[in-house]
Amino acid sequence: MAVLKVIEIMASSSKSWEEATRNAVAHATKSVNHIKSAFVQSQSVVVNDGEIEEFRVNVKITFEVR
Repeated sequence: MAVLKVIEIMASSSKSWEEATRNAVAHATKSVNHIKSAFVQSQSVVVNDGEIEEFRVNVKITFEVR
């Protein structure tokens, strides 16, 4: 049996939601080991003068506690 914990991270990118998700996982790996999955809970964008300026994701990161 494994013990899992979930943390929530908000990340952004000027290019895409996919890159924003990758940024969230990369940031989490700096302080969390044994990451098992990432669930994108929500997506949003920042619009400036009718143009998308930033992609944002709210990601739930699941990792194993050992």
